[in-house]
Amino acid sequence: MKIASTFERLHFRAKQNSWMRLFSVFCRFALAAGFIPAGIVKIMDERFASGLSVRHPMGSYLEALHHTGFYYTFIGVVQIVAAVFLLIPRTVTLGAFLYFPVILNICILTYAVRFDGSLFTAPLMTLANLYLLGWNYEKWKYILPFNHLPAEFEVGNDAPKEPFKFGIHPLYARFRSAVSQLFNDKFPWLFFAGVFAAVVICVVGIPGLYRVKPRNTLTQCQRQFTNSTKAKAGKAFCNCIHQNGEPLDKCLNDFNNAPPDSAETQ
Repeated sequence: MKIASTFERLHFRAKQNSWMRLFSVFCRFALAAGFIPAGIVKIMDERFASGLSVRHPMGSYLEALHHTGFYYTFIGVVQIVAAVFLLIPRTVTLGAFLYFPVILNICILTYAVRFDGSLFTAPLMTLANLYLLGWNYEKWKYILPFNHLPAEFEVGNDAPKEPFKFGIHPLYARFRSAVSQLFNDKFPWLFFAGVFAAVVICVVGIPGLYRVKPRNTLTQCQRQFTNSTKAKAGKAFCNCIHQNGEPLDKCLNDFNNAPPDSAETQ
């Protein structure tokens, strides 16, 4: 297929670039750093984001999740295992596949309840996970229906790899070789421009789509309606969330149906 062959060529070119390889290493460690603390909290049977009120939509969800017994612990174990697999070069692909459904669920949940705590980190982590899956495409591509396992593997895939040598001199030699290759390779400006654009969209663009958010506290929630034409409705919305513990959809509907402050005084 034309699309598959095009992706094969792009993937091959990317694998030859040391800058993109370095970015894959960064993604591995960043994703692992995001899951290890969260997994430890669950294994220790502590509520994640314990400072968040149970009246908050996300706080209510996390409180209910905390009381699911061994399922809560199981999620923590999966997060730790996925993070450890990402740190080990031989198990990166397995770790990325294990990581993806968890972070995708967190991302969708974040947008569903408009949670400030992960409104931009969750989509960035999802994109980083997708990058790792794409980076290791050659290891799992044959499970796709349009790829077929060849009769004979290429020599480069079957050739035995040189065993890793420990010690100061071998490590220093590998480090010098990696640095030399890094500066010899062309910097992928277009790719990292796309990475920068994705960061800007996730940090600034997507959160800005939500005109009203529950925020994490009552004070933060009320602050977003300062100088607003619906300040009274905004205060009622915040009370609906943080004091009454009503569902987010109901509080949003009440806010959207409320008239502007100027209309109330006429």
